[in-house]
Amino acid sequence: MIEVREAERTDSTGDQPFAAGLGELYARHAGAAVGLAYLLTGDRFLAEDLAQEAFVRLAGRFRHLRDAGAFEAYLRRTMVNLFTSQLRRRRLERAYLKREARRPERAHEDPDIASRDELWRAVHRLPERQRAAVVLRYYEDLSEREVATTMGCSDAAAKSLIARGMQALRADIGVNANETASPIDTESEER
Repeated sequence: MIEVREAERTDSTGDQPFAAGLGELYARHAGAAVGLAYLLTGDRFLAEDLAQEAFVRLAGRFRHLRDAGAFEAYLRRTMVNLFTSQLRRRRLERAYLKREARRPERAHEDPDIASRDELWRAVHRLPERQRAAVVLRYYEDLSEREVATTMGCSDAAAKSLIARGMQALRADIGVNANETASPIDTESEER
């Protein structure tokens, strides 16, 4: 927990009444805040973190509270909002992990660093607009329309730049169109 003296030292404006008022509010409400947070989380350490975060959020808005006498209500509301945000974040994390567990595992191969370096050297030898189009399309995973918007050109021009860039890359690194796809093509298919 933050000590009152520490709160006074961190006041960048040098406004001692502000720091003293905040320190007094902290001293008065910290115990109840941790208690409420414990009832919400069921974990002492999470409760302390939640209460601490709520105080930090309110400290930034302390001067702008409409009713300084309602600090306890503001604190309680902030803690509940932070707690529900935390629950939402955990639910999203669990859903993501569940989706990832259902995905079939891909065979993990050691990356061929020499081939990757050769590819990036070839990308850097492309003309600037082709390089930009290829990087936006395959590295940034943008659609052709998004590439066109980003580059400020028509959809057809973006498509042409991408195609010419990929053709130049294949020629540069010695991959024919009939042979296996380049690493860039493979990466885009995996996404």
